[in-house]
Amino acid sequence: MPVEASLIEILACPACHAPLEDRTEADPAELVCTSGDCGLAYPVRDGIPVLLVDEARRPA
Repeated sequence: MPVEASLIEILACPACHAPLEDRTEADPAELVCTSGDCGLAYPVRDGIPVLLVDEARRPA
């Protein structure tokens, strides 16, 4: 389930405060930090972004 575009515009990575990229159409659905240094991927569960650093997937 995609996250509303207006919400994506105001959300930021909790770790580094960079903008997030919407990848909710992929599997798994997630919001990915656009910072080259951080790059954490936050899960989206039932259309709700889980913006907790402990829940984020580290970049490969």
